[in-house]
Parts: sequence; C-alpha cells; structure tokens
Amino acid sequence: MARSIMIQGTMSNAGKSVLAAGLCRIFRQDGYSVAPFKSQNMALNSFITREGLEMGRAQVMQAEAAGVEPSVRMNPVLLKPTSDVGSQVIVNGEVVGSMSAAAYLSYKKQLIPTILESYHALAQTHDIVVLEGAGSPAEINLKAEDIVNMGMARMAGAPVLLAGDIDRGGVFAALYGTMALLEPDERAMVKGTIINKFRGDVEILRPGLTQLEELTHVPVVGVVPWMELDLDEEDSLSQHFSARREGKPLDVAVIRLPRISNFTDFAPLERHPAVGLRYVDRVQALERPDLVILPGTKSTLADLSWLRQSGLEGTILRLVGKGVPVIGICGGFQMLGRTLEDPQGVEGGGSMHGMGLLPVATTFSRKKSREQKCCQADLPDGFYGRLRGCPLEGYEIHMGTSGGESIFTVEGRVLGTYLHGLFDSGAFTCGLVDLLLDEKGVEWNGEQSCTEDARTFKERQYDRLADMLRRSLDMEAIYRILEQGLE
Repeated sequence: MARSIMIQGTMSNAGKSVLAAGLCRIFRQDGYSVAPFKSQNMALNSFITREGLEMGRAQVMQAEAAGVEPSVRMNPVLLKPTSDVGSQVIVNGEVVGSMSAAAYLSYKKQLIPTILESYHALAQTHDIVVLEGAGSPAEINLKAEDIVNMGMARMAGAPVLLAGDIDRGGVFAALYGTMALLEPDERAMVKGTIINKFRGDVEILRPGLTQLEELTHVPVVGVVPWMELDLDEEDSLSQHFSARREGKPLDVAVIRLPRISNFTDFAPLERHPAVGLRYVDRVQALERPDLVILPGTKSTLADLSWLRQSGLEGTILRLVGKGVPVIGICGGFQMLGRTLEDPQGVEGGGSMHGMGLLPVATTFSRKKSREQKCCQADLPDGFYGRLRGCPLEGYEIHMGTSGGESIFTVEGRVLGTYLHGLFDSGAFTCGLVDLLLDEKGVEWNGEQSCTEDARTFKERQYDRLADMLRRSLDMEAIYRILEQGLE
C-alpha cells in the first residue's frame, strides 16, 4: 500500500495544485511511482482520458508531472458549475446529472465508497499518492459533510501540509486562524505549514516563522518563492484573464464568455513570442485584433445571449466583414453556426439563431461526446489552406452535434472545430502565426519557439518547478512526514 501526503490550503488559489504537482515531480525524480488524487474538484476546465472519461485539468497536470497516464481515479468526482447555485455532477468520468448546491450536499456522502475505491486502486499500484484538498479545511459550515479536505485525509490516513498564500496578504493570520478553527484531531493531522508565493528576502520572515511555529506547534517546512511558471490552470482566478501583452506584432483577442471553459486551450498560442493574447468582455476593449477566438463554454445558449446583449456579437460580425479571421472552439463553434436547438432541455430548452457565419446547425442532446483525437488538419483550400496536414492531438467534449465528420468547418476566414488542444501542435500554432504575420505584412525576426510542442514545454516547466521546490522546501522533513504518516 502506498504512502500518502496531502496538500491543503488556507483558501482557494493558495497554490495547492502547483505544490502537489511539484511534489509529484520530485518523488518521480527520486525513483518512486507517484499518482495524484483529488476526491472532488470543481472546475470548468476538464480533460478527456484515453477511455473517453472526463476529469479535472489540475489532476491531469499533476499526472503529467508524475509521468503517469491521467485516470479518472485521480479525480473521481468533478463538479462543473452551471449556475451560481448548481453544477453538473460527474462521477468516475460520467455525468450523473445536474444538482443544486443543497441537493449535492445531501447526496455527496453516497460518493464516499466510490472515492475510496478510486483512492485504494491508486494506492495499490503506486508507491506514493499526493492528495490535494479544495478551498479551505476551515470552512466550518461544510466540515460535517467534508469529503475533500480533513475528511479525505482521515479516510486516506494522509498527513497534511497546510499552505498559505503570502502574496495575497495576511498569511500568518490565515495559517493560524485555519489551525484554530480545526478540531483537535484535525490539527493533529497537520504536520507542516508552507508559506507560498513569497517575494523578497526570507530572512525578514524569520521572526514570523518562529512565532507561527510556537503558536501552532507545527513546523514551517518551507517558504516557496513566487515562481514565473506556465502550467495549466483551471479556475476563474487565473491571472491570464487580467493580463495584457503589449508590444507584440500580433493581437489575438479571446472573448471572455461568462461561463468560459477550457481556456487552457490557448496557453501555447499565448506563449508564442509574436503573439499578444488578451481576454475581452467589452465592446470597447475589442478594437481591431488580428484574430478573434470564441472559446468553449459550459452554457452555449446563455453565453450566446450575453454575447448578443453585450454588443460583442455585432462587433465581431463587423470585424468579419472587414476580413478579420475568427476561430470558434467547441461552444464557440456552435455559436458561429446558423441555428442552435435544445429539444431535450439540456441548456434549458428552446432554440436560437446563431451568428450565421458557418453552415452548421447544432442540436443539443443529453449524451455527452467524449473522445481523444489524433489526426491531421483536414483544411480546404483558402485562407487556412496552408495549415492542411498539420498533426493534431486533442480531445472533444460537448453536448450536441453540429453535423459533418470533418475536424474543421470553414467558411472564408471563419473556422470552427470541436477539438480542444488545437494549439498544442507546434506546427499548427506556428503555421497560424506565420499566416497572420504574412496577412499583416509583418516580418518577424524575434525569438522563435516553433520547434517545441506543448508536451516538451510542459516537461521543462515541471522540472523547473521541482528544482525550485527542492531549494525552498525541507524535503528531508517532508520525507519524514511521509514515512511517519499520521502516527
């Protein structure tokens, strides 16, 4: 049976996912077989496994760091928000239905056997399991029903490392307050604390670290500096949404839909040195980009209504009339079509006219299409023709069909596809960038990155993360915690 260790945080976005990925990488480098695990994840960014099952991106990222194939056992419960008070519930990669928050709270105890089955399957086939919590273990209104923080640590017998984000301020209060709100048996599970995202001289922190240890009776096992890494993120707290990259020859505008999903699709394009990629949610901010992208969404009909009401639809249509290329992915592809029909009430029912830019009609159904794809770009002659034959590897995940067997639907400079991971292909992304540069009449002599595909890039990022954590964490102490468990 595997040894286990768990990363929990004082709040959402404290860096749990990245710290867990870094430990997965270190343990792998040290010769161990490692698996990540998060019993329940809430995110709109998801992934399709080789078996056609759905799981959260964070555990996919951690699996990549661990050098193992992503499996739904690593994330047996995935919640995909459909509103402020409801989510689609996915168990072992399959949709079981949509529930309100109150209904799910009553239902989730039934998932404990499924969660434990997944965890034990990993524990029996790996040396170490690195668990990740969710939100904060001190959410006292939810503790009685907890299956993802201390409740999961107890079920797995996993010692806990509690991380706090110093970049957001109040880290000592957050760590001490979290410990104070835990029950005595829960406090005993916390074997170390981590100060995460620190900028500055660690020596200035020493008095605070000493006092924190005296107050909590738990050692600080590391101060992790702020790291400029490019790893797949999964939630709306992503800093990518607020960033604006100026001074680049190409301006790419991604429409920030209210229910945007799988925005990690655009990370490889964002990394290209010639591309300034930004997220836009207002007409005034759209301006005249070189490329507009309509991303995936959890609620196509609702987000199409928003696009219409915000004035962005009309602005995009005018840009298309002026020759600006548009690419729609998944829900964005559906919006670009002529009609959207929802006879089974998958998204509330009814029908809508699409933007009318592609000759497709979408019909929603309750059956979710989930499939990995490995193919070549089957593009027709015309604007995108020079990208024909580029190797592509990704996955489809959508509730609805839009007709046709081709990966792409193209009309002039408007392109639609259901393929997530489109830009992971270095050949496709760099070919598209060259096409846009030529169209703009710009010669690009800057740094090139087109020989490196997304997988190679990620491997370098995981190694950088592991190197930084080795320098900033007391790995000897962490290995002792791992060996001792909850003794």
